[in-house]
Amino acid sequence: METEAHEWFSAAIGALADQQGQRVWSVIISFLGDMAQGEGAGISSAALTRVITPLGIKPEAIRVALHRLRKDGWTESERRGRGSVHFLTPHGRAQSALVTPRIYCRTACTTLDWHVLIAGTPSGLELLDALADQSQDSLIRVNRQTGLAPGPAPDSMADMLVLDARVTEVPDWLRDLLYPRALHHGCAALDAALQPLAPPPPLDPLRRACLRTLIVHRWRRIVLRHPRLPERFHPADWTGESCRQKVFALLDALPQPSLTELEHAEALPVMDFTTDKTVTTS
Repeated sequence: METEAHEWFSAAIGALADQQGQRVWSVIISFLGDMAQGEGAGISSAALTRVITPLGIKPEAIRVALHRLRKDGWTESERRGRGSVHFLTPHGRAQSALVTPRIYCRTACTTLDWHVLIAGTPSGLELLDALADQSQDSLIRVNRQTGLAPGPAPDSMADMLVLDARVTEVPDWLRDLLYPRALHHGCAALDAALQPLAPPPPLDPLRRACLRTLIVHRWRRIVLRHPRLPERFHPADWTGESCRQKVFALLDALPQPSLTELEHAEALPVMDFTTDKTVTTS
């Protein structure tokens, strides 16, 4: 039974690995946002390496990525004994908290009432920029001068044309603008990779952490790149909602391990996706 679970895990990692390459700093943020977002939650370099190297990422790449994250203000490190422990900074936690509702939202958008804002002056454009920066769901930019947002329009929209709207028709050009083809392909690839993986066998904490990190990372890269809009806006071949269901079915079956469990876990074999051979890292 244990051998079958380990074989399933290796196959799952191979199926979910991003063949176009992974930004290691982004994988680390996916892990920290999923399992160490709380204040004071940290993970040692050794444990982080045990989680991420089975994804085909080399330890030296992890060290470079951690240096970049510290330099950019996302993480901070603290020496403990012979190693270091890594935490999200207040800025990192705030940015993670900002996108967490979108990443972990289990339901499709069903909003019926919308408003349209059209700017024709520099001050109006600045206001559109500010609204778009508040959160991904505050304003959906159609173009430089036009934005679409859920619910009634806010007050103080001087210099704007404000239209309360109930969407009755969505042209294909707008669907293509909001859901570009590259995003289609990425979502369809993840949907296909997830299809044969549920339900997973029982796995140890470290393997659960590896898979959760990879699933959350792949899903995060998709869900944060398109607006949250009702099905009426989706292109006919959009697989986003099918992918969402598969993502959360797997995450539910792969409960979060504790950071303490990861600190005491033993290293796993690491798949080399270019040669289909495994190597072991300490």
